[in-house]
Amino acid sequence: MKKTYKIDVDCANCANKMEEAAKKTEGVKDASVNFMMLKMIVEFEEGQDPKKVMQTVRANCKKVEDDCEIFL
Repeated sequence: MKKTYKIDVDCANCANKMEEAAKKTEGVKDASVNFMMLKMIVEFEEGQDPKKVMQTVRANCKKVEDDCEIFL
């Protein structure tokens, strides 16, 4: 399952950091961040609860870029 989330991030480099953090999160099959559109597309592994996984994705993104936001 794929879902799209609105994000708030200041620069393309920060967006790349968020993408890498999301990809490394357990339960995420793939993730991509479009800085120009301020969107994150997340593909979840089968059987995962997107709400729970996204809480972890948000926490992991905050570790690498503390002033970013993902609107769930």
